[in-house]
Amino acid sequence: MTAEATPALVEGPAADPGDTGSAAGRGPRARTTTAYLRYVAGKLTGAAVSLLAVLVTSFFLFRLIPGDPVKFMTGGRPVSAQQIAAYRREFGLDLPLWQQFTDYCGKALTGDLGTSYQFRAPVLDKITEALPNTLLLTGTAFVLYTALGVYLGTRSAWRHGRLGDRLNTGLALTLYSIPSFWLGLLLIIVLSVGVGPVPGLFPTGGMESGGKEGFAYVLDVAHHLVLPVVTLVAVEYGQTLLVTRSALLDEMGSDYLTTARAKGLRDDLVRRRHAVPNALLPTVTLVFVNLGRTVAGVILVETVFSWPGLGGLFYQALSVPDLPLVQGLFFVFAAAVIVMNTLADLLYPLLDPRVGR
Repeated sequence: MTAEATPALVEGPAADPGDTGSAAGRGPRARTTTAYLRYVAGKLTGAAVSLLAVLVTSFFLFRLIPGDPVKFMTGGRPVSAQQIAAYRREFGLDLPLWQQFTDYCGKALTGDLGTSYQFRAPVLDKITEALPNTLLLTGTAFVLYTALGVYLGTRSAWRHGRLGDRLNTGLALTLYSIPSFWLGLLLIIVLSVGVGPVPGLFPTGGMESGGKEGFAYVLDVAHHLVLPVVTLVAVEYGQTLLVTRSALLDEMGSDYLTTARAKGLRDDLVRRRHAVPNALLPTVTLVFVNLGRTVAGVILVETVFSWPGLGGLFYQALSVPDLPLVQGLFFVFAAAVIVMNTLADLLYPLLDPRVGR
């Protein structure tokens, strides 16, 4: 190649001899950066709008629940009309609905989610108190069912149609279709209460037996953690398996895999280095959605096993109804999923450069 032909390879403004030095900021890299920034701005704006919609929905939705919080707070005792009116004034239930809504939104934007009717404590304090317990349960289950689902989904796709694939897929579909509370009750009957010669091996519920410290306390919590974690893993891993398997099957016939095999790469290297990375996007989406759900917990599982987390707290609040606590928990649950979805969207261009351009 001659020296005179070299400038013809330069793209865009960089090839302009009259450029004064700003061409680097107008090349393909700058265009890609600008497109990505627009992409990020669009996703963040969408997340903010979604959070605002959740804030509005959480106020009106739970006012459709039948039941009078004041009657709960009186404990069923006969009270005078003056006492009922005093309760309503104390919690702002005597105000017009529009004023309750504006007060709720104004406080929520400052981080004040109100005061719980039944606990007489700030909603944010109750959420902060129960959050570590939920993260312990759902976080442990999340790590296990994600790893199990991705591993089995990859193996099933790579050997699709074989006996192992059919068994894995059939079992995953069966467990995924089982209601989590029913499976939890079944495990309690078999492994906690005991059936026939099978003794009760695990506690029926709760997070600890009490009276233990140090390493004995850690073992006690782990012992209580087994059945709810097994319930969540059994029900949830199938979704990850099926999504991973489907995404990988879409890549199986691609030309780049044929080329990799033609180069002499071993089959496991073709799968690990080429096929799996290119099939990650659907699985990443599911992983981030499930990661958001770790904050929400699983209401039915926590209720069945009497686990003192956000799910159990939500069930308690619904039974009153404790409107500030229900609204606050609903907002936190939805916000966690929205934030995780947004993070997944922002991660996509790093995994696949075609996204966000």
